[in-house]
Order: sequence, then C-alpha cells, then structure tokens
Amino acid sequence: MLKGISPLISPELLKTLCEMGHGDEIVLADAHFPGHSVHPKVIRADGLVVTQMLDAILPLMALDHAAPPVIMMAVQQGDTADPAVEPAFRAMIDKHAPGTPPIQRIDRFEFYERARQAFVVVMTTETRTYGNILLKKGVTR
Repeated sequence: MLKGISPLISPELLKTLCEMGHGDEIVLADAHFPGHSVHPKVIRADGLVVTQMLDAILPLMALDHAAPPVIMMAVQQGDTADPAVEPAFRAMIDKHAPGTPPIQRIDRFEFYERARQAFVVVMTTETRTYGNILLKKGVTR
C-alpha cells in the first residue's frame, strides 16, 4: 500500500498514469461505452463509477493548460443525458484542478475517434447515460 494514493487506483492504472506523457489522453468510460471495440488497451475498474475515478486520478495527474483538457460526449439529438453527470464531474475537477476551463463537448463519433487515439480507456461500471470523460495530461508545475 502506498501513502497518498487512492486504493481505487489499481497497480496497472498507476503504472499507466506514470507512462503517460504531456498531451496523452485517458478516457474514463461508462459501462455502455464500447471500450474494447475502440481501443486495444483497456483497464477495468469494475464496481467503480467515473466520479470516483476522477477523485482518485486527478490528485495524481496535471491537466493540460495549452489545449482543452476535459472533453465529454455531446448528447445526440433526440436523446437525453442524466443532468447530474456533468456537475458531478465538474465538482471533482474543481476540487483537484481549480481553474480548469469548462468541459468541452464533442460529437459521439468524434469522441469515439479521440478514444481510439487515447493512451488508454478505463472501463467503469457507471450506468448514468453520457457518463464518459476524456482527460488530457499536462505537465506538473
């Protein structure tokens, strides 16, 4: 056990976070997300939700300051998202990375493409709709 590191962070995830460099992206995905279809490197975080993962990861990882560091999937026309998701994510961001720009939203298929290019996809058991978020790693200052 390491001090100061959330027990929600598996050894595999901790290693992956250390391997990521400036500009690399990590997707924290809900249970509906096709993580295994879009990316060869998937880390399972079964029993956890995205908000818990944000609370565990953000104290360890600086967010990018030169490019939009936080991206979510836009709600498709005719669909609805759980209205509590974005505020819950934002609360974790503000807790650990105050001053981070607003969360950007991109089209579903653009989000999938970004996920394909990401460093890793972390699959949670989040069941709220549109509960996916992409984080761009920055440099520590």
